[in-house]
Amino acid sequence: MPEPRIPFNWPYMTGKELYYIAESHFNGRLAGDGPFTSRCHKWLEARTGCSKALLTHSCTAALEMAALLMDVQPGDEIIMPSYTFVSTANAFVLRGGVPVFVDIRADTLNMDERLIEAAITPRTRGIAPVHYAGVACEMDTIMAIADRHGLKVVEDAAQGVMASYKGRALGAIGHLGAYSFHETKNVISGEGGALLVNDPEMAQRAEIIREKGTDRSRFFRGQVDKYTWQEPGSSFLPGELIAAFLWAQLEEADRITEQRLACWDRYHQMLAPLETEGLLRRPVMPEGLQHNAHMYYVILSPQVDRQQVLDEFKRNDIGAVFHYVPLHSSPGGQRYGRAHGSLGVTDSHSERLIRLPLWLGLDTSQQERVVATLRSAARSAQS
Repeated sequence: MPEPRIPFNWPYMTGKELYYIAESHFNGRLAGDGPFTSRCHKWLEARTGCSKALLTHSCTAALEMAALLMDVQPGDEIIMPSYTFVSTANAFVLRGGVPVFVDIRADTLNMDERLIEAAITPRTRGIAPVHYAGVACEMDTIMAIADRHGLKVVEDAAQGVMASYKGRALGAIGHLGAYSFHETKNVISGEGGALLVNDPEMAQRAEIIREKGTDRSRFFRGQVDKYTWQEPGSSFLPGELIAAFLWAQLEEADRITEQRLACWDRYHQMLAPLETEGLLRRPVMPEGLQHNAHMYYVILSPQVDRQQVLDEFKRNDIGAVFHYVPLHSSPGGQRYGRAHGSLGVTDSHSERLIRLPLWLGLDTSQQERVVATLRSAARSAQS
C-alpha cells in the first residue's frame, strides 16, 4: 500500500476561526474595518511597534499602497532583488516605476546590501528589500544608504511575520512594510495582508488611500462631519470575515511560530550529514536575527540535477518544489525593469533551490521520509 501524500503546505486552523466568523455575522458586521479588524490593527501595532497598521486584502495591495504613498511617478526607479515574487515589482510598475534589480547574497538569498549604492541614479526613489524565508536583510546598512540619499525604504516582509532584526520586527524598520497572510504563510487568513506605516507623517494619507481616496475613516471616528474624495486611492481593506479568521491566528501566533521553529530545527539537524557529504547547502542564519521558520529550503550542489530530484519527490508523492524564476530573466522583468550589474548568484541559486514541506502537523516520521527521499535522489542525480 502506497504511503500517504505529504503536501508542500497544509493550512493550519487554531479552532476559533469559524467561531469568530459566526460572531461577526451575529453582530451584523461583515464589511471591512469592524471590531475584528480593529483588534488585528492593535495587535500588529503593539507587536511590531509601527506607527499604524492597516489590514489589506493582500500583501500585493499593501505594496501598491506603498507605491501610492511614495508618489511614484513614471520613470522613478526602485532598487530591489530579482529573486522575489512579482508583486514586489508590480506595485511600482503599475505607477510607471522602473524596478532596478541587484544581485542577492549567497548566504541568506536576500538583496546584497553592498550592491545597492552603486545602483542609485538621479531617478532612484526607493529601496525594496525582501526578507526571504523570514530571514532579515541587513537593515542597518540599507537604512543608512537610504538616509544618505533621501530614499524611502519599503520592506517586503510578506514572509516575515514574527521574525526580527536585532530585536526589531521585520516590516517595522523601513518607512513602510508589507505583510502577507496568504494560506502559505505562517499566520494566515486565506488571502490577506497588512501595511505597516512606520513614518507617522504617512499615517493619515495611508488611511485615505486605503478607503478609496476618501477621509471616511476620520468621519467614522467623528473627526469630520462628512467624508469626501481627497486623492487617488482604491478599496484596499479586507472584509470583516477575513479579519475574524486572522484574529484567531494572531491570538496563537507565538505558539504557531514556536512549533514551526521546532519543525525547522528537526530538518536542519537531519540534513547536516547531507551537507557534510557535499550534496547540498542548508540555510544560513546570521547572528542577531530571529527567523520565523517560514520555509525550509536547500541549495543543491552544482553537480546534482535538480529536476531529477524533483521528479523523485513527485514519484514518492512528496510536495517539494522550486521557487521563483528571477524577475530579470522574465518577459515582464525585461520589459519593465533593468538589471544593475551581474546577477550571477541569483541565477545560480534559483536553479538549485528546493523548498521542502513545512507546516503545523508535519511529524517527525514524515520529515524523515522527506529527508530519506532527498538523500537518495541527490546521490543518484549527481553528474
